[in-house]
Amino acid sequence: MKVGWQTKKLRDVATLQRGFDLPTQDRVSGKIPLVSSSGVSDTHNTSAVRGPGVVTGRSGSIGNVFFIEQDFWPLNTVLYVKDFHGNDPRFVFHLLKKFDLKRFASGAGVPTLNRNFVHDELVNIPPLSEQQRLVGKLDEAFDGIATAKANAEKNLQNARALFESHLQAVFTQRGKGWVEKRLGDVAKTQYGLSKSMNEEGKGFKIFRMGEVQDGRLIDTGLMKFVDIDRTEFEKYKLRVGDVLFNRTNSFELVGKTGIFNLSGDYCFASYLVRVLLNQKVMLLDFLNYFMNSEMFQMSVKQKASKSINQANINATILSNEMVWFPESLDIQRSIVSKLDALRKETQRLESIYQQKLAALDDLKKSLLHQAFSGQL
Repeated sequence: MKVGWQTKKLRDVATLQRGFDLPTQDRVSGKIPLVSSSGVSDTHNTSAVRGPGVVTGRSGSIGNVFFIEQDFWPLNTVLYVKDFHGNDPRFVFHLLKKFDLKRFASGAGVPTLNRNFVHDELVNIPPLSEQQRLVGKLDEAFDGIATAKANAEKNLQNARALFESHLQAVFTQRGKGWVEKRLGDVAKTQYGLSKSMNEEGKGFKIFRMGEVQDGRLIDTGLMKFVDIDRTEFEKYKLRVGDVLFNRTNSFELVGKTGIFNLSGDYCFASYLVRVLLNQKVMLLDFLNYFMNSEMFQMSVKQKASKSINQANINATILSNEMVWFPESLDIQRSIVSKLDALRKETQRLESIYQQKLAALDDLKKSLLHQAFSGQL
């Protein structure tokens, strides 16, 4: 250990205390932040704790740590630092982020963090002057990382938006030689299989809603199985080029469409609708791009039946949806080729930005490790 550092129990560095009840009907809007396990969630006119303070989730969201500059009210879903024992509050904030409180959560249902689980954990603590030096270094570094992350996330969004914008333009700025038809005029629909599923590998792999991703059907390695005979399986067997439409989900996710391009025996669940296209009039990839366009997605979602958390689009609605396309298969093929190239480039850029985001997270962890091992 570095000279001047001491090993202490966490309770002697930062004593944690459960927050306070404050039912919604008793809250009076004001300037005092109410802090829940997910951060500042409301305001009140009275504080319960003097700031600055440090808060972490006790129930629900575990592991998030928040630094509160002003006086505040910690709700009963959090633990707050009742006593800093003369330590720099900002240093304690970084210490708890390094501490990885998630590993102390318990409970099969809603995760819960008991302060008694962590109070006896040993931590290495430098003198106050060193704490303040480290806080300055970490805050400066983390501000730079936050800016870099914001830029990478914006670039990631821009890459996706560029592709979506081009996709939309292809189908809204159509020229001569395009025709407009009901989807049911160029394709038949089929509901998937409604059977109990297993995770033991009995029978055949079955695609569900979650395996429809980015216009493709993805074998995630976590797929379920249905134990049926070969005759029944053949009715629902997926063949290369099959297009599947997600007919029930949240409003944001309903309508997701993907094309099947895998080898092996797969079938599909009743949450999905197979679109059996007349390939003499339209290419499968062209249809897949069209059905994933914002224009088509918004149109079909507006016709969905909705419950509290669910939207449903039946095969009749889907069949009556309008699709338009060039009569020439060669023109369709040219459009698909250009969209494929743009999609590939978009995915390359997305991969770069995802790697940058992961690298920035790793850098943050590395800096915290260095700080609390006396190497920063």
